[in-house]
Amino acid sequence: MQQLVIVTGLSGAGKTVVLRSLEDMEFYCVDNLPVNMLDQLTKNIIADSEFYPQVAVGIDIRSKSQDMSVFNDLIASIDQKKLVVKTIFLSADKKTILKRYSETRRRHPLSTAQHKYSLTEAIKLESEMMSKFKLNADLIIDTSQLKIQQLKQQIWQIMSQPNDHVSVIIKSFAFKRGVPFDADFVFDARCLPNPYWQPDLRALTGQDDQVKVFLEKEEMVQEFLKDLSYFAKKWINQFEANDRSYITIAIGCTGGQHRSVYLVEALHAFLEKKMIKNMVQHRELYQEQS
Repeated sequence: MQQLVIVTGLSGAGKTVVLRSLEDMEFYCVDNLPVNMLDQLTKNIIADSEFYPQVAVGIDIRSKSQDMSVFNDLIASIDQKKLVVKTIFLSADKKTILKRYSETRRRHPLSTAQHKYSLTEAIKLESEMMSKFKLNADLIIDTSQLKIQQLKQQIWQIMSQPNDHVSVIIKSFAFKRGVPFDADFVFDARCLPNPYWQPDLRALTGQDDQVKVFLEKEEMVQEFLKDLSYFAKKWINQFEANDRSYITIAIGCTGGQHRSVYLVEALHAFLEKKMIKNMVQHRELYQEQS
C-alpha cells in the first residue's frame, strides 16, 4: 500500500534532516507544503500509485494560521484504506532551539519583518501554536540530545518497521542529561547496583559481556527486568489493540552507559522472543563519534 509521511513540528527541531533522510530512502519529498494543498496532493498520490509509492511532506508554521487550524481535520479525512499515513512531530527544548538558531544565524519563521517577534518570543509562540498538532502525532521525536547522524539513524529504523503492527522504540538515556520528552513510559534504573563503581567496568557499557555478567548476578537487577518485561508485553498488546502506531519506552540511569543500556538490550531480546518487533536506541553512547 502507498505511504504518506507528514513531517511537522518546531522550527529548528530537525524537519529538514528527516526529509532528507526520507529522500535518501526513495521517498518523493515536498517541503513547506501549504496545508490547503494537502487534500489535492493526497488525491494525486492515490491516482498515480506507481509513480508515488512513498511520499513525505513537510508542513509547519510557515503555512497560514487559518490553514493550520484545519490541519488535524485534513489528516483525519484522508482515506487510509488507500494510503497509509504517519505523522512525525519533531520537538526540542527551548535552550536547544535557541542554540541552533544562534549557530546558523537563520531567521525564525515568526521573527520576520511581517511578524516582528524576538527569537525567544517566536519560539514560545510556535510551541503554543503547534501543541495541538503534537498531541495528534503518531510519533514524537525529541531531538534535543540527538546529533544529526543519530536522528538519521532513528528515521531509518522507524521507517524500516512493518506498518501492520505497533512499532516499539526502546531507548536508554542518562537522567543527568534530561528525560526524553518523546517517551510514553519512563523507568528509573538508578536504584540498581552500578557497575561504574567497579574500576575494571567503568569504561565499558551495558553491551559488554563483563558488565552483563556483573548485572546478571544481581538479584535486584533480574527482578527489575522481570517486572519491566511483564509490564512491556502487557501494555504493548493493549496499545496495539487500540491502533496505536508507536510506543516509546525509555529506561534511564545516572550516566546512560551501564544499567540502562543493559536493560534496553535485555528487554529487546525478550520482546524479540515474543515476536514483538522493536528497535533499540542508546542516546548517550558514542556521542563523540556521532
